[in-house]
Amino acid sequence: MAKKKTITENDIISSYMDYVLEYNENPKSVYAFAKANSFEESKFYEFFGSFEAIEKHIFEAFFNNTISVLEKSDDYKSFDARNKLLSFYYTFFENLTANRSYVMYSLHRHKNGLKGLTLLSGLKKNFTSYIEELDIETLDIKQEQIDKIQHRALQESAWLQFLLTIKFWMEDTSAAFEKTDIFIEKSVNTSFDVLNIAPLKSVIDFGKFLFKEKMHMN
Repeated sequence: MAKKKTITENDIISSYMDYVLEYNENPKSVYAFAKANSFEESKFYEFFGSFEAIEKHIFEAFFNNTISVLEKSDDYKSFDARNKLLSFYYTFFENLTANRSYVMYSLHRHKNGLKGLTLLSGLKKNFTSYIEELDIETLDIKQEQIDKIQHRALQESAWLQFLLTIKFWMEDTSAAFEKTDIFIEKSVNTSFDVLNIAPLKSVIDFGKFLFKEKMHMN
């Protein structure tokens, strides 16, 4: 069979996903994979350094596709942080569901080791940057080191919540994954309710007032 003269990044990704779903394993080598799909091995390396690089890229593509869809929505642009994050979750998991067979294969293969986290490292980087861009309100301590700790803790807790949602979705057997939708709504809303700093701000302001009054009386 004649070799294909042109091949795109998406061609390689599609061929890779088709292969692992059909054979339930990775190709034996890049050479064998390229030969089976009628393109030169060198073409593969123009886009990816390994099969693991493809896997990481696929999960990053789910994120990028999600953001692309959201940014086309005028409603999304007007949302507050809570509703933007809810929209992100619903859209992202629609992407996962459209590719559920591959996602289940990929994550189940790594579920008992640290490699699974390596597989999602690119997704984590993009997701935590997204959380930072949402500018979720935290306590204004006016102490740079504490502010950094607050934002880091917020990003890490958001990432953990995201991983727990993926795990829930993987185990969800409800029709149209409706239980995952409920899980998303309740978990995101609960997180923002916990982060609701207005009452805490009032307590701090009241404490400052009492302190100043006491100092004045003395």
